[in-house]
Amino acid sequence: MAETAEDRLKRLRMRSWRRGTKEMDLILGPYADARLDGMGSATLDIYEALLAENDQDLIGWVLGQTTPPASLAPLIADIGTFARHRLSPKA
Repeated sequence: MAETAEDRLKRLRMRSWRRGTKEMDLILGPYADARLDGMGSATLDIYEALLAENDQDLIGWVLGQTTPPASLAPLIADIGTFARHRLSPKA
């Protein structure tokens, strides 16, 4: 039986919140909650590929310490911007 769009979003959201490292949980979980519903199928495919990556690589990419693969770079940039905005002190 094929996975429904709703089931896919639930699965991706759960994988975003249960990464293996708390740092990535706190970066990807809120991002998934805020953005997954608005993503098209192609972007969801890229996000799913991102979730298959190692947390140590992801954190380096999101923090700008290392260069992400070109296929993930735009999404990584969006996640980094989202996380910095969310975590910055409000004036």
